[in-house]
Amino acid sequence: MSTDKLDSSLELELAALKEEGRSKSSERIIQGYVPPEKDRGPRYQLVGSDQAYMRFNSNAYLSLSNHPELIEAADRATREFGVGPGAVRFIDGTFIHHVGLEERIAGFVEKPAAKIFNSAYTANCGLALAISGKNTHWIGDQLNHNSIIRAMRISNVPSENKGIFRHNDMADLKRCLDAVSPDMDRVVVIFDGIFSMRGDFAPINEIVEICREYEEKFRDGVITVVDDSHGIGAFGKTGRGTPEYAGAWPDVVVGTFGKAFGVNGGFIAGSRTLIEAVRQKADTYIYTNPLSVADCAAAIKALEICDSPEGQALLTHLAAQTKRFRKGLDRLGLESIDGPHPVVPLMVRDTAKTHELVSYLYDHGVLVVGLTFPVVPKGDETIRFQINACHTPKDIDQVLDLLGAFFSTP
Repeated sequence: MSTDKLDSSLELELAALKEEGRSKSSERIIQGYVPPEKDRGPRYQLVGSDQAYMRFNSNAYLSLSNHPELIEAADRATREFGVGPGAVRFIDGTFIHHVGLEERIAGFVEKPAAKIFNSAYTANCGLALAISGKNTHWIGDQLNHNSIIRAMRISNVPSENKGIFRHNDMADLKRCLDAVSPDMDRVVVIFDGIFSMRGDFAPINEIVEICREYEEKFRDGVITVVDDSHGIGAFGKTGRGTPEYAGAWPDVVVGTFGKAFGVNGGFIAGSRTLIEAVRQKADTYIYTNPLSVADCAAAIKALEICDSPEGQALLTHLAAQTKRFRKGLDRLGLESIDGPHPVVPLMVRDTAKTHELVSYLYDHGVLVVGLTFPVVPKGDETIRFQINACHTPKDIDQVLDLLGAFFSTP
């Protein structure tokens, strides 16, 4: 037997993706890390290049991945318990570090309980599997992350049990709620906290208030869920994310340890009963090995740092560098989407120019992500810059100088 026939078909599918402009470029491989020095942040070395690069495409907003205390915590846990759990959670694959991280993150997001997953993606899928039934109606923002969309598909939510409201449009959210059949037992309103391609955020205080008006219409009420993967740790006065910034907590918080906290894994936080339902019913939790104790120990340490004066200093520095970069774009007359979050989109609005700018920045030692048609509509072509706490004023100014030179060239 061979896969020759399958390979031929897959080659046609891959060629179609490329023709449509939806294929991914070759993956660059990081082979070296150059620590920060004096007034410059860290640099990264790539296979096939002699240049050192700044990463302006990293989700590690607090730059904790190389923090010596996280490394020490991961090393200590690994030396004590090994590199892998050896089983799923309910077959003695639960270690003290798993429980410790669940207790720590639940307290951090002000919920009674939490359950950790291998990623926020699998957490969203697990939540949908745990709380969805034939009489559950789901309502989501039109710009929700793929993991939320996929979660609804995995849990077999029929089209008549779904509503999509225009991005951050509260009148349209009301329209979706008004359209829910009275036969539904429960309604789930789910949305990103920070929308990762735009850097804007959900008005959670308004969403919670609107949903409260419909609470009595359904047997199990209206459950609000935020996926705050890009907000948790990097947003809000103390890093509690978009709910803290907006001044309102939804019923359920989904998030990740793989962005601001610099580690790996995801979580669901909510009531103790909901979390037990997740433990009993979420396939993406039940049938897979959990995070390593190293991941858990490092994530616990990251949360401790976030709640310390050092964490507050990192947040302050991150906000200052984000503001510096945004002001720099304004000074250059370049278009962005307003907001305080360290995701800063540069609206290029031209596919060819976006590709040209990504290549130009790469040639000058800066890694960024470009979004072009058909991934985004024509006219919405964007470069996403992500500011990290490791970026220095000199780093920010260097990138702004490059942008100024690029856009001033005829």
